[in-house]
Amino acid sequence: MTTVTPPLPYRVAGAWDETADTRSVELVPAGRALAPFSPGQFAMIYAFGVGEVPVSVSALRGRHGGLVHTVRAVGAVSAALYRLRPGDTVGLSGPYGTGWDLEAAAGHDVLVVAGGIGLAPLRPVVHQLLGRPTAHGRLAVLVGTRTPGDLVYRDEIESWRGRARVEVTVDRPGPGWRGAVGVVTTLLDRVELRPARSCALVCGPEVMMRHTARDLVVRGVVPHRVQVSLERNMRCATGHCGHCQLGPLLLCRDGPVVGYDRVADLLLTGEL
Repeated sequence: MTTVTPPLPYRVAGAWDETADTRSVELVPAGRALAPFSPGQFAMIYAFGVGEVPVSVSALRGRHGGLVHTVRAVGAVSAALYRLRPGDTVGLSGPYGTGWDLEAAAGHDVLVVAGGIGLAPLRPVVHQLLGRPTAHGRLAVLVGTRTPGDLVYRDEIESWRGRARVEVTVDRPGPGWRGAVGVVTTLLDRVELRPARSCALVCGPEVMMRHTARDLVVRGVVPHRVQVSLERNMRCATGHCGHCQLGPLLLCRDGPVVGYDRVADLLLTGEL
């Protein structure tokens, strides 16, 4: 079982809107700090008087040197986190779970595929890959979202262009949208994929990961080089409640990031 760690007080150093219902908050220790996080790992954030929720780290070092988490207001706890303002205090514990295996990407082309707010756990990976361009081959970032207004990190995504191949698509275009329209898997045709020397990192809604991982394997990418993040199935983060059990895996302990080869059958049958 994952070791339970008591939450430590963290102060909100900054908070800003990403979309109409999504905000990023930067948290700095109010005393003792947690151990360092790796891209893909998550924390349990405690909104005092409301509850707790697992949230992946969306930046390892923010503007004030703290951890950044991106939260969409979809429930009582996430709504409380959404309302945080600078100076507020929350409880933080972690790091929990497995991160993205960047060692497996060494020397390979890297394809980052994100659906919606699934870009948040992938963002620290993009930061690291952009900072170490000689450690890997070509980098491509494919992002799909419902509407242009739901696109998180819009300005930052634009800044990645020139250093990586960046493609964005939306399901429902609005006025003035001149980009691609359709599901994110349609963007695979825009990338010059070299399957034998490629690895893929995928995060988003389960149906999106299912189709993306399957399409990549059909195109020749080796299944164990396709990593998916199944964090959306977690609750307690300690391996005790069993809510995140997927076959023999407890995703908060054995995940959230796992190789597609370990979960292919369950993803393909939609048993998540």
